[in-house]
Amino acid sequence: MSPMGESDLSRRDLMAGTAACAALTAVPGGAQAQGQNAGSDQPVLAKVSLTVNGQRRELELDLRTSLLDAAREHLHLTGSKKGCDHGQCGACTMIVDGRRINACLTLAVMHQGAEITTIEGLGQPEALHPMQAAFIKHDGYQCGYCTPGQICSGVAVLAEIKAGIPSHVTADLNAPMQVTEAEIRERMSGNICRCGAYSNIVEAMTEVAASQTNRSPA
Repeated sequence: MSPMGESDLSRRDLMAGTAACAALTAVPGGAQAQGQNAGSDQPVLAKVSLTVNGQRRELELDLRTSLLDAAREHLHLTGSKKGCDHGQCGACTMIVDGRRINACLTLAVMHQGAEITTIEGLGQPEALHPMQAAFIKHDGYQCGYCTPGQICSGVAVLAEIKAGIPSHVTADLNAPMQVTEAEIRERMSGNICRCGAYSNIVEAMTEVAASQTNRSPA
């Protein structure tokens, strides 16, 4: 009988050799799987037609491209900002077919043929949109990073109220919709201002609402 030390060594050698053989037989399959996964990372492109700020734009995009990245990286419209990239701050807000959306959360290919308005499409320095002018007048911004999304959202909010679309704070669904501070604050709650210019934003929106109706807001 072999000494205990030699017997233990033989068993260890046997186990090591068995594990090595198993690993060798598994390598080709694993390498093949990695090759397949690597191939799947190749972008799949699609042609997307969008009307952005009144201009028809034809793009060829990776299917995974967000609407925000399509605007910023492909159309070079950098007014819409990438803040959280998780739909939590509202800095990327655009108006798509009359509705405000978080552009970071939606794919560009989902909006084939859509009418899209970014902050650049609302107004320019020589011809400001009333909401832009009101933000300037009432100091509705400080660092300005969230401001493009705030303004786009503000324009869409007043359109929502005008259309009679209720919010969580609408008291009477049967009464004509009123532009109140509570309505503005509730509807704008998805647009975060780290600088804390909320009261000034409310003042700016209230002034625009009053000018649109030619009467004092409620």
